[in-house]
Amino acid sequence: MLAATALTATVLLTASVTGAEAATSPIDAGTTAFVSALLGVVAFAVLGVAALQRARARVENENAALRHQLSDSRAKADRAEALVDADDQRLVAWGAPGELPLVMGRLPRSCGAPDERSAFLAFGTWLIPSAASRLDAALESLRQRGETFALSLETTNGSYVEIVGRTAGGRAVARFRDLSGDRLALAELEALHERVSEDVEAMRVLLQAAPMPAWIRGPDGALRWINNAFARAVEARDPQDAATRHLELLDTAGREAIRLAHAEKPVFEQRLPAIVTGSRRIFDVIDVVSETGSAGIATDATELETVQNQMKRLVEFHARTLDQLATAVAVFGSDRRLRSYNAAFRSLFSLDAGFLDSQPDESAVLERMRASRRLPEQADFKSWRNELLTAYQSLDAREHWWHLPDGQTLRVLANPHPQGGITWIYENVTEQLELESRYNALSRVQGETLDHLAEGVAVFGSDGRLRLDNPSFARIWHLDQKFLSTHPHIGEIERACRRLHDAPEEWARFTARVAGLDESRAPSQGRMERSDGRVVDYATVPLPGGQTMVTFIDVSDTVQVERALTDRNEALEAADGLKNAFIQHVSYELRSPLTNIIGFTQLLSDVSIGPLTEKQQEYAGYILSSSGSLLAIVNDILDLATVDAGIIALDLVEVDVERTIAAAIEGVRDRLQESQIALETRIPDGIGSFVADEKRVRQILYNLLSNAVGFSTHGGSIGLTARRTADMVEFTVEDHGPGIAPEFLASVFDRFESRAAGSARGGAGLGLAIVKSFVELHGGTVGIRSEEGRGTVVSVRLPIRPTELAVAAE
Repeated sequence: MLAATALTATVLLTASVTGAEAATSPIDAGTTAFVSALLGVVAFAVLGVAALQRARARVENENAALRHQLSDSRAKADRAEALVDADDQRLVAWGAPGELPLVMGRLPRSCGAPDERSAFLAFGTWLIPSAASRLDAALESLRQRGETFALSLETTNGSYVEIVGRTAGGRAVARFRDLSGDRLALAELEALHERVSEDVEAMRVLLQAAPMPAWIRGPDGALRWINNAFARAVEARDPQDAATRHLELLDTAGREAIRLAHAEKPVFEQRLPAIVTGSRRIFDVIDVVSETGSAGIATDATELETVQNQMKRLVEFHARTLDQLATAVAVFGSDRRLRSYNAAFRSLFSLDAGFLDSQPDESAVLERMRASRRLPEQADFKSWRNELLTAYQSLDAREHWWHLPDGQTLRVLANPHPQGGITWIYENVTEQLELESRYNALSRVQGETLDHLAEGVAVFGSDGRLRLDNPSFARIWHLDQKFLSTHPHIGEIERACRRLHDAPEEWARFTARVAGLDESRAPSQGRMERSDGRVVDYATVPLPGGQTMVTFIDVSDTVQVERALTDRNEALEAADGLKNAFIQHVSYELRSPLTNIIGFTQLLSDVSIGPLTEKQQEYAGYILSSSGSLLAIVNDILDLATVDAGIIALDLVEVDVERTIAAAIEGVRDRLQESQIALETRIPDGIGSFVADEKRVRQILYNLLSNAVGFSTHGGSIGLTARRTADMVEFTVEDHGPGIAPEFLASVFDRFESRAAGSARGGAGLGLAIVKSFVELHGGTVGIRSEEGRGTVVSVRLPIRPTELAVAAE
C-alpha cells in the first residue's frame, strides 16, 4: 500500500511538472536531471518499504517465541517458589552489580525475621549487631570471591537462624532457615562456645596487656599460662620461657600460704612480698581455685603501702602537732561520735582520757562538760544543745561565744566536713580579751600621756602629711591648732616654723628625712637655735609603713645649765690636773728629806754612835715612827700617781701564796703585838702558787691587814683566809671592829676617804684605794661586806693566770 501510494504521487508530480514545462518553455538539461533524481528516490523508497515489511514479519515471529519462553519461565519460577515455600526458608540471590537481589520464601515469625523484602535485607534490624556484622562480611566474600559459608546467627528476639551461602549460575545465593530441636540446641551451644571463647580471648588479651602479673595453674599446681607482666617480673624472655624454666613470682612460703588457705576457702586474698627485678615489692595477691586448677593475679601495692605508711606517719604527726597546740580541737564523725582530740581539749574541759578514747557521742560529751561546769549556764539546756548540734546540717562554719561560769571566754568554731562530721575548735580568748581591754586602756592612757608631754610630738605619713600631733608641738612652734587639724604637709609646716628659725639648709635636711624616699631610713637628731633665743632639740624616728615620728623639746634652760656645768667642769679638770701635779711634785720632794730624816734618826738611835738619854731615846723613837708613817703615805701617793699616769708595769712571776701571806703578816706583826690583836689564818694545805706581781700582792695583803688592825679594838682578833678555785685565788680579811655605816660603804675605796670609828683614828684613806687599783691591774675584783657593830669583811679575787691587764680606773 505504501509503495502504491508513493508511486502514484511520483507519477502525478512528474505529470504536473511536464505539463508546466510544456506550457511555458522547452525542456532544458537541469530539469531533466532533477526529474531523474526524483525518480531514483522514489524507487529507493519503494524498495525500503518492501524490506521493512519482511523484517516486521520476522520480528512478530520472534516475539511469539519469546512470549512462549517467558510463559514457561514463569511457570518454572512459580514451581520453584512453591518448592521454596514448602519449607521454612528464604532464599536471596544477587545478580550483576546494581541489580536488585531476588528474595524468595519466608521464615516463621517466631524467629524475628520480617516478611517485607527491604526490611529483611536490612540484616542489622533483626539480627544482633555482632551477627549482622559477621553476615555482611560473609556475603561480601561470597559475592566478591565466591567463598561459601555456613553460619548460625542469633536474632534480636533470642532465636537462631542458619544461613548457607553458595554460588549458582553465576549468582550468589544465601539460604536462611529457622533452627529448631537438636540443630537449635547445637546452634545455641556453638553460640555459647563462641561467646565464651571470645570472652576468654578478650580476658587473655586484657591480662596480657595488664601491668599486673597473672597466671593459671593446672591441677598439679604447675603453671599452664602466664601473662607478659609475669614474665617481666621473673626476668624471662617471654611467657613461654618463664613456663619452660618454671620461674615463680612468689617464694615458697607465699605459695605454701596459698595452698593452705585453699584448703579452707576457694578464694585467697593476702598481701605478700616478692622479688621483682632484684628489688623487694609488695603485692596484693588474689588466687581462686577451681576444678581444673587455679588462677591468680598480683597487684603491685608497694607504692600503696608506702603511701599508707606515710599517711599513718602523717596522721600521727598531725596528732602530735595537735597535742602541742594550745587551742582545743575535737573531731566528730558523721555519726556524731568523737574521732580524735588533742591534749588541750582534754585539759580545757577536764575530761577523762578513757572516756574520750571510747569515742562517745557528742551529746554524752556535752553532758560531761555540763557536769563539770565547763559550759555556759543555760535556762533550757536541751534546746541550747539541739540548736548547737544543728551545725551537722549546715554547710558553712559557725561561730559561738561561750562565757563559762569560772569567768573564761571561749570562741567556739564549728567547721563541717564535706563527707559529714564536724571539727570543733575551742579557742580560749580570755587573755586575748583582757589584753584587748588593757590595750584599749593603754591607748587611752598613752593618748592622755602624749597630750601632756612636755615634748612636742608629730607623726608624718609616707606622703609627708601630718597624721598625729600633741599640744606641746603647737606650743613650741607657736602654731595654730586649727591649722594643724587640716593635716598640712611638712612643707607647709616648715614655712610656718621658719619665721622662728630661718635656716633653709637645715630645714631642707629635716624635710628630706621626713618625706624623703631614701630606702635606708635611719633615726637622726639635731638642734635648732631660734631667733627668739630658744634652743630646740629635735629627733626623727622612722616608723613602719613609711611614717616618721618627729619630737621637739625646748632645751633652752638645759643648754644654759649645761654651759655653766661645762665651764665648771673645765675648771675642775684644771684644778684636778694641778692637784695631781702638786701631789707628784710634793711627793717626790718629800721622799728625799724623809729618807734622810729616817736615816739620821736610825743613826742617832744606834748606841755605837754615842749614848742617848732615856728621854732622847724616846724622842728618837717618835721621830722614826712618824717618819716611817709619813714615808708610807708618800709611797702610796706615788703608787697611785703612777697608776693614774698608766705607766705602771706588773712584774708577773709565780707567786707562792703561803710565803706571800707570811711576808705581809710580818709587816704588821709589831702593830698586832702592840694592840694585842690575835691573827687567825686559814690556808689550805698545798694551795700552791699563781701568776702575779709578788710585790703588789704583798702590798695588797699588807694594806688589808693594816686596815683591819686599824679598825679593830684592843685585844680583838682578825682573820685571814686563802682559798683556791679552778681559775681564781681568793683572799679574805675579816675584822670584828665597829664596822662601816651603809651610807659610807660605797665610798670606802675612794681616795682620801677615811672616817674615825670609835677609838680608832682615821688614816690617810689610801690603803683600800691602792688595793682596788692593784687588784684591777691584775684583772681581779674586790668586794666588801660590813655591818655596824659586827665588823668588816674584805674579799680579793685574783686570776690564776691573767690573760690581759686591766687599766686602773681614774
